[in-house]
Amino acid sequence: MSSFGRTSVIFDLDGTLVDSEPNYYEASRALLADFTGREYTWADNEQYVGISSHETLAQWRREYGIDASVAELIADLDRRYLELARARTHVFPEMRELVERLHEAGVPMAVASGSSRAAIEAILAGTGLDAQLTKLVSAEEVPRGKPAPDVFLAAAALLCAEPADCVVFEDAAPGAVAARAAGMRCVAIPYVTAHANDPAFAQADLLLPGGHADFTAEAALKVLGLC
Repeated sequence: MSSFGRTSVIFDLDGTLVDSEPNYYEASRALLADFTGREYTWADNEQYVGISSHETLAQWRREYGIDASVAELIADLDRRYLELARARTHVFPEMRELVERLHEAGVPMAVASGSSRAAIEAILAGTGLDAQLTKLVSAEEVPRGKPAPDVFLAAAALLCAEPADCVVFEDAAPGAVAARAAGMRCVAIPYVTAHANDPAFAQADLLLPGGHADFTAEAALKVLGLC
């Protein structure tokens, strides 16, 4: 029996558990260059933080007149991304500590991400997080991506948990909106700290405006009454 009562924890992956955005940026930059010849900057990339790959690529396909289907673009992006992710994905140290402490306490946990299942599995395996995080849901497996609550509700069902008993850890505004829509508590750790004033974060149960520079596992557990 967990000492944390009925609490279950759901983690976003990219930008929350791991700093994968540099890999997504490089994969996206190369894809756009090959298909459109367009330049893609880090500032451009920040606009898509927290939005699923499917939605992003569908938008690019419309805007830039790309002939390939969304499915083909997703496969291409995943291939590029996984080549980078397997070699260099950094886990935020305090997040690793939090996962380990929750695992030791027997707290049910899941990953709910806008990335593909293949990408999620590769990152969890490559970082060793798969030892503690064995349940996952990809946005490609639910009808709607964030900011719709579907992926979080699917994760709660996977954990056999009530939404009100779930705490979501998120780095992006669409994810914070999705957590609230799912009826879950939310710890917001903005990956892009300039977005900390986004109204989507205003109702988070804990907002760390400095992002991971402000985050500690101990503080998260204490503020949420989990220790």
